[in-house]
Amino acid sequence: MRVIIAGAGIAGLTAALSLHAAGITDVTVHEAVEEPQPLGVGINILPHAIRELIELGLADRLARIGVATADLTFLTSRGQRIWSEPRGSAAGYRWPQYSIHRGRLQMMLLEAVRERLGPRAVVLGSPVTGLDHDADLLIGADGIRSSVRRALFPGEGEPLPGGDVLWRGTTYRKSFMTGRSMLMVGDSTQKLVIYPIAPPSDDGTQLINWAIQRPALVAGVPRGDWNCLIGVEKVLPHVEGWHCDELDVRALIAGSTQVLEYPLVDRDPLPYWSTPAVTLMGDAAHPMYPTGSNGGTQAVIDARVLAYALANGLGLEFYEQQRRPVTNNIVLANRKDGPEIILRMACERAPEGFADIEDVLPLAEREEIALRYKQLAGFEPATLNARRSWSVSPAPS
Repeated sequence: MRVIIAGAGIAGLTAALSLHAAGITDVTVHEAVEEPQPLGVGINILPHAIRELIELGLADRLARIGVATADLTFLTSRGQRIWSEPRGSAAGYRWPQYSIHRGRLQMMLLEAVRERLGPRAVVLGSPVTGLDHDADLLIGADGIRSSVRRALFPGEGEPLPGGDVLWRGTTYRKSFMTGRSMLMVGDSTQKLVIYPIAPPSDDGTQLINWAIQRPALVAGVPRGDWNCLIGVEKVLPHVEGWHCDELDVRALIAGSTQVLEYPLVDRDPLPYWSTPAVTLMGDAAHPMYPTGSNGGTQAVIDARVLAYALANGLGLEFYEQQRRPVTNNIVLANRKDGPEIILRMACERAPEGFADIEDVLPLAEREEIALRYKQLAGFEPATLNARRSWSVSPAPS
């Protein structure tokens, strides 16, 4: 079986590794970029995807470049604690959660593909622009502006604006809290996520990722812009007056060397992903808002399930049955804020703050919100720990 993959991002490279591990070795990845660079900012890969990367033999490489996330805390913009929970191994999973630099993760996967499939397995400066190909299967893993998706659905148009803007940056600073902590800080209109994305340096500093999501009209961001560098002075006024005992939010943002600006966009769920010789995965199949740490996570799982389906003769129908309903539901749930809705709820119920969070958001309600999203996205601990593996060994020759 000969497979062509469009796109050398997280989805496409994980697909190449997964197909190779399953004995499908005639795989070529075509990437439009002439020379990939470790670009971007932070990303979280949840335990159900880290499981897949570990089963691909990448555990040591992940540990070298990422941070095994230990806990997640939600705070109001006044710094009042709403909810804390353990994450990854500390939450009872058999696999960790990793906070990691997106570009470094991509470069690690690229290195592994070249080692295992050969130096010519990834063809750079070679975009896939349509559906014509000379392989048994074309996999569109070419992102939210996928050429393969556009060829399958030519009338779809541009990604859909969600009305918010994202400002994202990274800062080197001393570790905060456990050194493996995530913070979500927010109110009814704005939220800020903060977490480390690299192990501590010898001097005790870490690369800290931060991202602010805010209504675009309030922030003054044109809807047509996609990804541009802006000055940090544009962002700082939006966190004036915010208090956080865990770290100085204003100093964190002011210390960033660059700030990236993105409009919040996604696409509507598709009625199908596949034809007999073409399929989609990752952001090409289900671009979603960056809520609940699920974009890269779901792309990894797509790749693994597709390789399992092909290696076992189950075909693209099985792949879609397993993946499309789940990811469609996540896309729609993320439009409603996912688990981060408790920031909005706490602010709306107690805009002036609270003496006791139990009077505003009882523990049972907070636990139910967190559990419901884990179940929706496929990473409720007991279910994941008991689930079968998507690994498949090559068929005997």
